[in-house]
Order: sequence, then structure tokens, then C-alpha cells
Amino acid sequence: MADTYQSELRARFGLEIELGGDVPDDPWMRQVLMRRTHRRYSDRPVPDPLVRLLLAAAFSASSKSDFQQASVLWLKDRARRDRLAALFPDMPWIGTAPVFLVFLGDARRLERIGDMRGKRQPNGALEGFFNAAVDAALALQTCTLAAETIGLGTCPISVLRNRIAEVGDILELPDKVFPVAGLCLGYPAQTGFISMRLPFEATVHIDRYDDSGLAAAVDGYDRRRDARHSIKDRQRSPERFGTAAFYGWSEDKARQAVTPEGVGFASWLKARGFTFDEPEAPAR
Repeated sequence: MADTYQSELRARFGLEIELGGDVPDDPWMRQVLMRRTHRRYSDRPVPDPLVRLLLAAAFSASSKSDFQQASVLWLKDRARRDRLAALFPDMPWIGTAPVFLVFLGDARRLERIGDMRGKRQPNGALEGFFNAAVDAALALQTCTLAAETIGLGTCPISVLRNRIAEVGDILELPDKVFPVAGLCLGYPAQTGFISMRLPFEATVHIDRYDDSGLAAAVDGYDRRRDARHSIKDRQRSPERFGTAAFYGWSEDKARQAVTPEGVGFASWLKARGFTFDEPEAPAR
């Protein structure tokens, strides 16, 4: 049916999305469209065999050139987790989630394999870092979708990179292994809400990139999102930016982006073997 998924699309985008024709009606697709983040979890434990199944799903994700440069640190030690959670008191779910995983970009393993096979190749250039980061992100998102398929709630934690020196010490990460994000897992204590997304006019480009309509697309999005979930009473840094008469998503994110995040991350990576150099082109 041409109107398949319209209720889910309206929930996700706040407007009608014309798909342009009939599409298969699939319950898993509906679940993906309706996915949401959960930060509060019930006391119901998540058994280890289920976590291992989710890890198997995570490592079933696509991987650049089959290099498999993602790793996961399953943080089971309570004392170690408490030390990590103490770094981020505004995010108590880091400590309270039944399961906490850290998805790692792992450029180290490929270097070690090269050493094992007598073909040493440093993997600290920009390409090595980028490939490892993307592999870890793909694994994280695949784990997220798998967890939600079986009724678990999830919350990615990218803030780990804001305290990278302390996080690296707590996790005892070796050279060329870095955190991309953590992931809280547990059975949800609340339903949560769907975060409205930008419309296709801002995010989908056909044949060439064109953002000439960005202002209109964002303005409309701000109004739709505000009508559903207003944040006018939670304005960031009013002492610095003043109080806006209308405070939408774009104003909020513009204010947030002014404050740098990940301070010290680049120097931490460089101290652990990443050069971010551009490799020389191979001889032809």
C-alpha cells in the first residue's frame, strides 16, 4: 500500500513523507522507524548469553575491506564502572544501566597481524583512524538495532571522548585503540519518546549536493518539533546568548556547538601512535 508506514513517518519527521509508490509492509521496518533512546532501566537483569548474542550481531555489521577494526570492551567490573560513571555525574545511566559496553576503534589489531605475517605497516594515518572509527560506529548501531529488536533499550554515550585521558586510563586502552562511544543496555523502565528528525529537504540530495533550501527546511522543522516537544524553558547559556523568544532545535544546537567538545582528543590520539598523515600513493 502507498500509505504504508505513514503513521511511523509522521512520528519520526512530523510531516507526511511521500514514498512514491507501494513498499513492502514489514514489522521490523516499523520498529526501526519508531526507535528511541532509553536512559532509565528496570531492575530486570540482562543475562550474559543475551549480551553475547548482541555482540555477535554487532560484529555482523559491515566492515571496511573486511579489516574488522572494531572491538568492544564489556565493562563488568563494578568498581571500574563506578570510576567511569563518576566522570559524568549528569549522566547517571552510565552507572545504572544493567550492561555497559564501549565500542572501540581498533587500529592496533591490523598492525599486529602485519607483524605476525612479516608485513609491518603502521596503521596510524588518517585512513587507518577513519576506518577503525567507522567500523566501530557500524558495530554500535547494529548492536543497537539488534537490542531493540528483542525488547531492550539503549543509549549511546559519546561524551567519553570529552574526558579522554581519564577514560583511557580507566579502560587501560593500549596504543591505537580509542573509544568511539559507550552503549547502555537494559530493559526500559519508561517508554521514551521519538526524536523528530530533519526532513528529507535538508538531508537527502539527488545527483548533487544542494543546500539552497536549508533555511526554510530548518525553520519548518523547528516549528514542528517545538509543537511536539518544546524546550523553550531549557535554553542553553542565557547569560551568554540571552533568552530567545522562540527557542527551537537549531538555536539550541547552534549554542551547543559553540562550546568545543572532545578537547584533548586529538593530542591523546597522537600520543598513542596516530599521525593522521596522508599516505603516499602506491607505485604504479
